[in-house]
Amino acid sequence: MKLETTLESGSAALGLALPHTVQQKLLDYLALLAKWNKVHNLTAVREVEDMVTLHLLDSFSILNHLHSQRILDVGSGAGLPGIPIALVRPECQVTVLDSSHKKAAFLRQAKAELGIDNLQVVCKRVEEYQPEKKFQTIISRAFSDLSEFVRLTRHLLAEGGSWVAMKGVHPYDELEQVKQMRTQVLPLTVPGLDAQRHLVLLQESQA
Repeated sequence: MKLETTLESGSAALGLALPHTVQQKLLDYLALLAKWNKVHNLTAVREVEDMVTLHLLDSFSILNHLHSQRILDVGSGAGLPGIPIALVRPECQVTVLDSSHKKAAFLRQAKAELGIDNLQVVCKRVEEYQPEKKFQTIISRAFSDLSEFVRLTRHLLAEGGSWVAMKGVHPYDELEQVKQMRTQVLPLTVPGLDAQRHLVLLQESQA
């Protein structure tokens, strides 16, 4: 019961009213992640109780800053933040990309078991990925520093699109490397988490 309460109260604090069916799928996702984690080490977070805050609510904290329908989550790992976003925003088409076959196998299993129709799983190195259609938003949670993130994914971003990087402490040094771009750094609050979180929004400078 505690998991449901933490998820519900945390979501409400972020202005999210989740249907019961979505809440259940989110908890089923964590249960599947915990099960796979025993064998495959997909996340350093071991306890499902901690996953609610560190994985789900952390992912939800950026939702108010996502305004596009076509989203790519690069270096998605265990599906974060892509799977929670896909479950909460069924109108969006979310692609999760990871070069690890082990992680991609988990992502495919989660998509199948949870019936996430608006999720696409891609197992490729990001620089080799050539989708038919580019993305309006490209997200990374723990992929690389900002300049490398932009460099490796520039060919995947649609014109006028945005890069969205989830960071811990304010990334002053990394921002120095992308001074030529339009940047915005937003502090995030994650219910139940006493640690710094920031969101960096990046766009190409207008010529």
